Amino acid sequence: MSDVQEVEVSPVLLDRLATVLSAERAQRLRESAVRARATFGDRVVWHVSATAHGGGVAEMLQTLLAYGKGAQIENRWLVLDADAEFFAITKRVHNMLHGEPGDGGSLGADERAHYVEALEANLQAMLPEVSRRDIVLLHDPQTAGLAAGLRAAGVRVAWRCHVGRDEPNHLSNAAWAFLRPFLEHVDAYVFSRKVYAPDWLDPARLFVITPSIDPFSAKNTQLSSADVAGILATVGLVAGTDTGGPFHFARRDGSSGTVRRHVDQGGLMVDGAPPPHDARIVLQVSRWDRLKDMTGVMVGFTRLIADRPNEDTHLILAGPAVSGVSDDPEGAQVLQECREMWRALPEALRDRVHLASVPMDDVDENATIINALQRHADIVVQKSLVEGFGLTVTEAMWKERPVVASKVGGIQDQIVDGRDGLLIDDPNDLDTFAAALGVVLRDSRLAERLGQAGRARVMNDFLGDRHLSQYVDLFSRLVTGNGEFSSGRK
Repeated sequence: MSDVQEVEVSPVLLDRLATVLSAERAQRLRESAVRARATFGDRVVWHVSATAHGGGVAEMLQTLLAYGKGAQIENRWLVLDADAEFFAITKRVHNMLHGEPGDGGSLGADERAHYVEALEANLQAMLPEVSRRDIVLLHDPQTAGLAAGLRAAGVRVAWRCHVGRDEPNHLSNAAWAFLRPFLEHVDAYVFSRKVYAPDWLDPARLFVITPSIDPFSAKNTQLSSADVAGILATVGLVAGTDTGGPFHFARRDGSSGTVRRHVDQGGLMVDGAPPPHDARIVLQVSRWDRLKDMTGVMVGFTRLIADRPNEDTHLILAGPAVSGVSDDPEGAQVLQECREMWRALPEALRDRVHLASVPMDDVDENATIINALQRHADIVVQKSLVEGFGLTVTEAMWKERPVVASKVGGIQDQIVDGRDGLLIDDPNDLDTFAAALGVVLRDSRLAERLGQAGRARVMNDFLGDRHLSQYVDLFSRLVTGNGEFSSGRK
């Protein structure tokens, strides 16, 4: 029997989010909450995901459920319990939905049988908890196999896919063929981009809801320049300055945490020393995932600085401690590939490139460290080969950091090239990538203008009030069985 886990989320009042919104937007948000309470009644809205931390889905769920509870909507969150083979299969599906081979394994009868068996155990653990009047939103390929069993029990089910490919290929088609039997009877499908949806989906049940960030989360809350410097010195991500402190942060449950002195254990750098505190920093934050192309970022950066030996600019590639992300079995392999490439660099270049592994045992501390890193950076990069949406782009834009990113997936929904950031048409074109970095490094006025425009874009389009209201529309449709979305259709 599966030991499916429930993630506890403490309520947060909508009034907190309303403080950054216009009066009109704040009023619309409150009206959505009133409508939700009237429509949902005593129903529970369940979310089911693969992990409670380690990616954008988990971060959004923490925020959206907290505000939902603060609005007196009963939200609950379950996390799958499965073995390593299950997550290897679903990571393969994830990669193939992006059109990439991943580990090169198959999605045949044996993989399907293992997938079904693992999810059947989770389903049996869930059914005693979920009422037939409730609503369930399943997230991503790992959970798709739960849909038929929940529908058979009379539960209204939506499935949200956070990944996809703009132009299908044989690999993405194979992944959709694997998932299709599990999804055909789902009540609603939610995608971050309409083009991600396969053409066999019923368009009347297809809805588009883009992701969002919370400006008050530990990842995005305002930090002073002194706190940024002190936090990074405390955890060993910069050198040559006093740590000061202690540095406190607000946890998701409302309690206070303190940033630990990781510098006493050698800091968070995987190999080598941290950069000087006053160096200019190019930063990419992402999972250790081949689709994020950390090695490509390293090569492009070294091409840039090879021609600028006297400029004190450094690269930090920061990812989660690989032991802390249960649903991503490739993480350790990709980190090792990055380490081997780093070791092969000439010493003068190796001293300017830094790999950071940020602990996941305290997710709020992790978010605080990433917040400080992003605010410290002169340029934030997201040179993904493919990308579902790219919340690390949204986060950097909110912090007024100039962003250089690939023109792929949801990144191109956030950035207008030259206005909100700089986009690289071909993420494999490392010379163009290096040149774009050089343009921003040389032009401080451009960097400032891109940063300011990026924050304005996030304020307008990618905060949680829009996301929450669209969820109210989605769940209301599931409850009533009729009507259309008032927002979110594309």
